[in-house]
Amino acid sequence: MLGPSVSANADGGRLKRLLLERYRGMESLSEVQVTGPLSDEPGYFRFGEDVICYGRCASAAPATSVTGPLHQARQHVEIDGSSVHLPFDPAEVLDNLRCERYCDSSRGIKTLPASSVFRGLYYFVRPVLRVSVRKHFQKLYFRGWDKIAFPQWPVDRTVESLFEQLLVLTMQSRHLKRVPFVWFWPDRARSCTMMTHDVETTAGRDFCSELMDVNDTFGIKSAFQIVPEDRYLVPQGFLDNIRGRGFEINVHDLNHDGRLMNNREEFLRRAQRINSYAKEFGAKGFRSAVMYRNVDWYDALEFSYDMSVPNVAHLDPQQGGCCTVLPFFLGKILELPLTTTQDYSLFNILKEYSIRLWKEQVSLIREKHGLISFITHPDYLIDLRARKVYADLLRYLSDLRSQGETWIALPSEVAAWWRIRSGLSLVGAGNAWRIEGNGSDRATLAYAVLENDKLTYEFDGNCPERADLAG
Repeated sequence: MLGPSVSANADGGRLKRLLLERYRGMESLSEVQVTGPLSDEPGYFRFGEDVICYGRCASAAPATSVTGPLHQARQHVEIDGSSVHLPFDPAEVLDNLRCERYCDSSRGIKTLPASSVFRGLYYFVRPVLRVSVRKHFQKLYFRGWDKIAFPQWPVDRTVESLFEQLLVLTMQSRHLKRVPFVWFWPDRARSCTMMTHDVETTAGRDFCSELMDVNDTFGIKSAFQIVPEDRYLVPQGFLDNIRGRGFEINVHDLNHDGRLMNNREEFLRRAQRINSYAKEFGAKGFRSAVMYRNVDWYDALEFSYDMSVPNVAHLDPQQGGCCTVLPFFLGKILELPLTTTQDYSLFNILKEYSIRLWKEQVSLIREKHGLISFITHPDYLIDLRARKVYADLLRYLSDLRSQGETWIALPSEVAAWWRIRSGLSLVGAGNAWRIEGNGSDRATLAYAVLENDKLTYEFDGNCPERADLAG
């Protein structure tokens, strides 16, 4: 059954804000209008060959399962003058993907309910279970993970592909071949990399200093996420040593018992204490334990950024994934998604002691100029075999940096840049453009170039002519 029609301008402003968030400086692009009536219920459909959407659709009833035949909505796009008409609301679809709203109805998406007896028992005994025992339970739980059809393993770039298709359509509607925007990263960096360490045990805490030595060998600073209660003591000298060496401290859950997201009342109670530890630690960032998350509750957290949402969560207890490799705002909090496989999963679930998978993921993320983010644990890098793999990873990342292929930064630096970028604007200056706003000295003017219906990006200098957005 089809629902009420959506007015032409009802969602255009929201979508325009999303496009502006992604492509700073494109204020004058065409309006994208939604043609209704949209279906009552959301579901899956395609938009082009490589984009699976989840949302309501006007041109056909969306599928309830991602594995079934999917309607091709791209065939029902219309360009009328300078307006683009879509049979779905792209702002709704983008929100559904980045906030994992498809998980409520998607078959094959697995999570342990907060009320599960097994989950409660597992996290009760987990602190005393050795990794050699835990991984057997986890392998049983994750059985069939490689058969999950969506999000796409090993990196899902659906959001990037959807944004690019929307940009192509708006450029086609205005007969534009090139439009300027503020590049994603500072100083012409083609991608961004950040390394984080979740400290789970006393042994991990005690290994942090040695791990910093390894990082410093390659000139790579990282962030340590500290559990503030119950797991281990957190001496002030321990925190001072991390900060004094140029590394970063963030808050990791409250006590890592797996219950932070059990219910909203409990979350709000714990959030008050978590926020107090943020002030005590001088921390700007947060990550929940075990990557449990509910982005609708994040307004209670007093942090600049969160790092709890995976890109693809096939190997996490709460499966799903945000389907993007770039930061995005969740209200006042900036989300820095995890875009690579955790070291624990690599070593103990996949049984892979090499950087082959990490290199494959890095390559896919770099193709979209995204954020290459890692979680490694001091607790699991004590083992010499694992530490050698980690050193190989740092060497590889260091080589990418020396080749000018990535900017390696602390999470706070990544978040600070993304907020600076959100305040920048483009101003026409004769036949050229200039970037204005606080931090513009590090910003790069880039162009989206459309040729044979294919979109590419180029830095200013390769494309000196000003694109006329006024039509």
